Amino acid sequence: MNTMVRSDIRGLAETELVEICLEIGIPKFRGRQLFHWIQQKAVQNWDEIRNIGKADLVKIQEYLLLEPLQQLKEQVSRDGTRKFLFELADGQCIECVLMDYDRVKSRDRRTVCVSTQVGCPVGCAFCATGLGGWQRNLSSGEIVGQILDITHAMRHEDPDFQVTNVVFMGMGEPLLNYDEVLKGIGILNQETGQNIGMRRMTISTSGVAPKIRQLAKDNPQVGLAVSLHSANNEVRDDLIPINRRYPLEELMKACREYTEKTNRRITFEVALIAGQATQKAAEEVAELLQGQLAHVNLISVNPVAETRMARPELKEIQSFARVLEQRGIPVSLREEKGTDIDAACGQLRRQWESEEK
Repeated sequence: MNTMVRSDIRGLAETELVEICLEIGIPKFRGRQLFHWIQQKAVQNWDEIRNIGKADLVKIQEYLLLEPLQQLKEQVSRDGTRKFLFELADGQCIECVLMDYDRVKSRDRRTVCVSTQVGCPVGCAFCATGLGGWQRNLSSGEIVGQILDITHAMRHEDPDFQVTNVVFMGMGEPLLNYDEVLKGIGILNQETGQNIGMRRMTISTSGVAPKIRQLAKDNPQVGLAVSLHSANNEVRDDLIPINRRYPLEELMKACREYTEKTNRRITFEVALIAGQATQKAAEEVAELLQGQLAHVNLISVNPVAETRMARPELKEIQSFARVLEQRGIPVSLREEKGTDIDAACGQLRRQWESEEK
């Protein structure tokens, strides 16, 4: 093992920790203990680990790094949504959001929306994240770390706090950081760690067709959401530039292959923009999704000053939904969370960077 570069312990599976302990002459059960403390207990430093001897811990620290993300800012919405701005070890910043849904209706559903990249290379027209460009992918440890650091913070208020759902819908395109995202999902799923069910985690993509096909093979249990937003290639080219590389014809072919292999329904997200949420646009979406195992999630576009895009009126949204319902396509309106704290991707980061400058 290379002792010059220490591995991020929060990005390692239990089996990897067991192997490392064996390599450095520590009993393998220490690896299982470590995983439990790091992942299930969400400890922030080595001193919080109680049942591993000091000599073993000192040796472990020569090979493994435990470095929580630094919380720069937290915003709390009137509806209970919390948005966190974290600084990474290299000084880059990312955001993630905790959404605590109605406990009576949702059985204590606590969802965290995590980031997978610093910035985003896709550059969707309505998203604040892409305005700052793309810097790099996150490691599995940085992805998992968002869940662990939120868990640690919330357990000061509620010792029994547990994240139940994870959506990879924060900063970045998850399928362009495919390997690290899937490794992070595997770690979060382990019973001795966070124990979050595969079907309680959802990857959202702007339409990276080859990776959609690969996901069907590698992890058919995790949920898939596709940011559709338009069923017209010309419009979608402007809204989601990656459509020029993977146009609707190729994207939908990949989606059909995905459902054939997994028998899983795909959620298609459609951001509604004032002036574009027309009956014609709705009919195009309905036509595109005919015969596809699908559910459409309608979202009012987030108000971001730089994009100058406004939300449509409620009657326009309802009219759009009716067109889909009449064509037999299940549709829902996404419950808005954190609008008063600018909970859309990238907004808090841009605000912080602007203030720092």
